[in-house]
Amino acid sequence: MTNSKKIIENIKQKDIQFVDLRFTDPRGKMQHVSQHVSTIDDESLTEGFMFDGSSIAGWKAINESDMKLMPDCSKSYFDPFYSQPTLAIFCDVLDPLSGKAYERDPRSTAKQALKYMEKLGIGDTAYFGPEPEFFVFDDVKFESEMNSSFYSIDHSEGPYNSGREFEEGNMGHRPGIKGGYFPVPPVDSGQDLRSEMVLSLSEMGVPMEKHHHEVAPSQHELGLKFGTLIDTADNVQLYKYTVHNVANSFGQTATFMPKPVAGDNGSGMHVHQSLWKNNSPVFAGDKYSGLSDTCLFYIGGIIKHAKAINCFTNPSTNSYKRLIPGFEAPVLLAYSARNRSASCRIPYVGSPNGKRVEVRFPDATANPYLAFSAMLMAGLDGIENKIHPGDAMDKDLYELPENELENIPTVCGSLREAIESLKDDMAFLIKDNVFTKDQINAYIDLKIEEVINFEHSPHPVEFKMYYSS
Repeated sequence: MTNSKKIIENIKQKDIQFVDLRFTDPRGKMQHVSQHVSTIDDESLTEGFMFDGSSIAGWKAINESDMKLMPDCSKSYFDPFYSQPTLAIFCDVLDPLSGKAYERDPRSTAKQALKYMEKLGIGDTAYFGPEPEFFVFDDVKFESEMNSSFYSIDHSEGPYNSGREFEEGNMGHRPGIKGGYFPVPPVDSGQDLRSEMVLSLSEMGVPMEKHHHEVAPSQHELGLKFGTLIDTADNVQLYKYTVHNVANSFGQTATFMPKPVAGDNGSGMHVHQSLWKNNSPVFAGDKYSGLSDTCLFYIGGIIKHAKAINCFTNPSTNSYKRLIPGFEAPVLLAYSARNRSASCRIPYVGSPNGKRVEVRFPDATANPYLAFSAMLMAGLDGIENKIHPGDAMDKDLYELPENELENIPTVCGSLREAIESLKDDMAFLIKDNVFTKDQINAYIDLKIEEVINFEHSPHPVEFKMYYSS
């Protein structure tokens, strides 16, 4: 039975009323169109569905708006958050005239990156294991107008609430600053919330391993099992979708902003990566920490192109409020098996099959398809050109004297720097048209809009520092 026929059979068996066509825009937000079940048959699932691409920022102009959503019938799931029985399907975006993948479609870019890896003969499978972190709040308010700007967040776990009068009483059990990792309830107030998130993801077919509180009060992480690049990027989208919706159903609000809270840990998305070929781990060998030369060259590519990669892995202005030198942030471009302060960490594993590199600077505002593809292309460039990363740094990088620190490169310090770095260093991305110049330039235009909006707006802290100057 073909995948499309399985979809139709599934629709009949579960009395599905709507089929939700899901795709991802350049910024990484999942979008959707809901088709009534009467429009779904083998022909429509095979031919695809037309939609208006001009409404997606960074895509088609209004005069060439027609685009096609092509369902990936191997990637469907029952959506537990809709009141009407709904089957959701991941889609690729095609140009209706040529029938080819639309070059600005992130999911199609990821497929091109995998084809390029196979063409090089370096590997036939790329595994990715992300660790997205997020905050949950009870209340959030914000405003940014020409005469007023503020934000306000609140959560019962917040240490700022230790002296607050609550109608039902202040129970006093809450983690302190950097104290959330990880006492049992009632200090950890998110146990049931996270359990519901994990169960919802499991119902949708996402392989889950665990959940726990994170370091900061109100901060959490769900353990997502690693998988192949496309599957894992799809799962990150479902992860974020589920976190937002379950929090909403609990009367709370979740955010993947890297730094929503001043004076405490930010949220990252460490990404474990490994390549395999013919069912064998390409990254296992007899070099440093049991790595192969191929893995070291992969790390060398990541380090060389890190600042350009930042535009995809850390794509928000808020990202760089987390990546600040001198704090517990992976800003130093070094690798180590012992040191979590290195931007590339080699986790300890007992089996060669587990040999991998953990890239620690990304965060979950990233579009997972573009971020994973950019890191893969950087690693492949390192392997192709035998870019060795130098010696490992097993010292505590935050305790190094100033003269030694000066010799260690760092990630970007702002989104503007990341944009300029990408402009100067995109050749490794556009090999074999994996990314295209047109796609990257359109993406840069979106990011420039965000930078200008941010840089041109007075910040409340500036009033505090400068108003009486």
